[in-house]
Amino acid sequence: MKALSRAISVFVFSGALLLAGMAYGAPAPTAGTAVDPDVAAITSQVKHNLAMLPWYGVFDNLKFQVNGSEVILSGQVTSEHDQTKHDTENEVRRIPGVTKVVNEIQVLPLSMFDNQIRRAEYQAIFSASDLGRYTMGAIPPVHIIVDNGHVTLEGKVMDQMDRTVAGIVANSVPGVFSVTNNLQIG
Repeated sequence: MKALSRAISVFVFSGALLLAGMAYGAPAPTAGTAVDPDVAAITSQVKHNLAMLPWYGVFDNLKFQVNGSEVILSGQVTSEHDQTKHDTENEVRRIPGVTKVVNEIQVLPLSMFDNQIRRAEYQAIFSASDLGRYTMGAIPPVHIIVDNGHVTLEGKVMDQMDRTVAGIVANSVPGVFSVTNNLQIG
């Protein structure tokens, strides 16, 4: 029974890592481009460490860029997850080969109005058509960022139809000032 439980845990963890790879903004190498093995190892480890953060969720958006041994962190986290900003930096700092971490992660202001929009956007987007499948996994590939009533959709979807539907539905939520659809297809 323990072996089955362990096998299921490994399967779920592997799936979470696969989805996490889809959710982060690390550039993929193009064909014919040589990749520094150290940069590739650091990139892989940063993806893994971000996937393991306990408070990282659908209303947060973490991105990173690896320049040699330097890692630049960016994106947004809700003020409820302010600790995520510091945890992210600490986790990346511990990666072998990383010599410098630049933390440009923005902590979104605390706002009951924004929290209401977050809940409404979540319900509207993920109950629409086939978009519910994007809630699966440890870290959803679609992120809803709300800053003072302005909504930004970040992450990846499977096709143009999903991107379009998400944008239309996000624009239909009352009280939203604007919607920026940065969803990538991939």
